[in-house]
Amino acid sequence: MQLLSILKAETAVFLPVRTYLTLFLVVGLAFFVSSCNQGHSKNDEKNKIPQIPVLELQPQSIEIPQNYICEIQAVQFVEVRAKVEGFVDRIYVDEGEFVTKGKPLFQLTSMEFNEMVNGANARLMQARAEAKAANLEVERLKVLVDKDIITASELELAKSKRAVAESAIAEAESTLKNAQTGLSYTTIRAPFDGIVDRIPFKTGSLVTAGDLLTNITDISEIFAYYKINENEYLNYMRKKIKEEGEDQVIEDLTLILSDGTTYAHKGHLETMEADFERGTGSIAFRVRFPNPNSLLKHGASGKIQMTNQLEDVYLIPQKSTFEIQDFSYVYVVDSENTVKVRSFKPLKRHDVFYAAQGFNPGDRIIFEGIQQVKDGVKILPDQVSAQDAYGEFMSKLEEGQE
Repeated sequence: MQLLSILKAETAVFLPVRTYLTLFLVVGLAFFVSSCNQGHSKNDEKNKIPQIPVLELQPQSIEIPQNYICEIQAVQFVEVRAKVEGFVDRIYVDEGEFVTKGKPLFQLTSMEFNEMVNGANARLMQARAEAKAANLEVERLKVLVDKDIITASELELAKSKRAVAESAIAEAESTLKNAQTGLSYTTIRAPFDGIVDRIPFKTGSLVTAGDLLTNITDISEIFAYYKINENEYLNYMRKKIKEEGEDQVIEDLTLILSDGTTYAHKGHLETMEADFERGTGSIAFRVRFPNPNSLLKHGASGKIQMTNQLEDVYLIPQKSTFEIQDFSYVYVVDSENTVKVRSFKPLKRHDVFYAAQGFNPGDRIIFEGIQQVKDGVKILPDQVSAQDAYGEFMSKLEEGQE
């Protein structure tokens, strides 16, 4: 009995030790297997090469539209001002009314000028009468001199008086003409066919010489003035010289209105300023547009759209680039599929693309996923077609519609 009790006690002591040993071995084995799996996983991730979309670049000749802010002006814009002082007696037109050349616009009080004309007429009649009398006197004295009744000196004196009378006629005629001109200034007429602008003075208002009565604008056609910089001017002139130096008019310029819509009629580039503007280094061009429906008004704004021809340029998608400070970069993939960082300078930007130079035909760049790569890493390139990269923009380029 005592021996059985001792064996049971020993079994109770050694049983937990075996259990712990077994658990230790199981845990150790699991940890070893896990460590091996993690090691293999890390090695797989390290050895795995990312598959990245790559675009092959080819040079292209494209036309990129360029917009320039412009100022719209009427072909004729005249300020109608009073030339004489007076009260506004009558207003014959209303604001916004279309008038023809010579139509009366305003009538100023003319009583004073009427009196001046009457007085000038009276002085002219008097001068003519005195000249006639002086002429008769000369004729009478001439007969007497021929008969040796009087001396020749008296005839010469009469002739002098006649000359004075004739000069008085010229002076009176000039006075009458000035009075008539002043009287004509009291009726203000339209200088050409156009539209009446705002009328600040009303009937009964006193105006003085130089006061603005209204404006007349002819908007049957309009001018659009826009400015370009010196580089753009040089490109334009080189293109013009290349075309045999002929002074040709460039047609089909487009006007974009302030609401973003395209004006229905095309414009013609007519002329440019003679000098560059100091400070801005720009020069203004003038384009003439028809305005048959009077849609455009003097002083409106808009944008002139021109196209710039770019030869042998590369289209770089914007999502393929990144910027550091003022420099633009792309990831170039070499023949060994190693990624290299390369800077470039965009010539123009259109839509979501940059037009650039300095690349070579066949150069490959990371098309998208630039966040997944860095300089010096290897990739597995996934070639992207030009149609997939440029989409509708490429179709427009091929069709020459852009």
